[in-house]
Amino acid sequence: MAQQQSQAELVKALVDAGVHFGHRISRWNPKMEPYIRGKRSMIHIIDVKETLKGLLRAKKLINSVVASGKDVLFVGTKRQARFAVEEEAKRAGMHYVSERWLGGTLTNFRTIRARLNRLEELEGLFTTGKIESYSKKMKSTLQREMDKIKTNLEGIRKMDKMPGVMFIIDTRREHIAVKEARKLGVPTVALIDTDSDPELIDLPIPGNDDAMRAIEIVCKELADSAIEAKQGKVDKADQAETAPQPRRRSSRATFRADEPAAATAAAPVESAPPEPAVAHSA
Repeated sequence: MAQQQSQAELVKALVDAGVHFGHRISRWNPKMEPYIRGKRSMIHIIDVKETLKGLLRAKKLINSVVASGKDVLFVGTKRQARFAVEEEAKRAGMHYVSERWLGGTLTNFRTIRARLNRLEELEGLFTTGKIESYSKKMKSTLQREMDKIKTNLEGIRKMDKMPGVMFIIDTRREHIAVKEARKLGVPTVALIDTDSDPELIDLPIPGNDDAMRAIEIVCKELADSAIEAKQGKVDKADQAETAPQPRRRSSRATFRADEPAAATAAAPVESAPPEPAVAHSA
């Protein structure tokens, strides 16, 4: 009953945020027809039941992926999504791209790692004070280089392997990210509007990808799912540590403990002494 109530509250929050408003009829993608409930004032209305269904499936997928030890990559570079993507990804301890998707972020990850190594090298110059040995012009050039790398790649700084799943906001804008994920077989979840192609995404969440509040709610729900999975892993580890372990005994102690039994088994059984003969009178 509590779960149904929470789902009802979630639906109300999504509707209040305007998640059901799609694009103008003239801009729709016919493949989105199963997710559209109707039209109003020349604007398509998205079926909120389909939105909820997609969101719950996405939460389940992210929960299982994080529980298996893999990470989630949040992608949303449009102005309405940037803040929510960064905040919720940080809260969940996951990776994010909120400024710009650089071509080859996944398919040419070695080069991206080289740029991140360069970032650490530049930061080292500034933190140790070695930058003072450079000219004023060179210091300015290196500062701009460091800021540029940090702006574009700060969110994936700790990502040393392919993500287990990618969550994308606005697949039309992030089409390069979608192509790279498909090429490498990384599962994709996306908040997808009526002008997008749902067949390019493994798990679409139909909804308004321009409404800031709707984006915040979806990001928060998915981040909560990732946090819950990580907490479950911690709890299982704690239970394993606190579980009573069988007491181990050394081989010598085991041998000594077995000695009496062995001695008893090896000792000969003494026969009872013969009874004295009793003379019977005739």
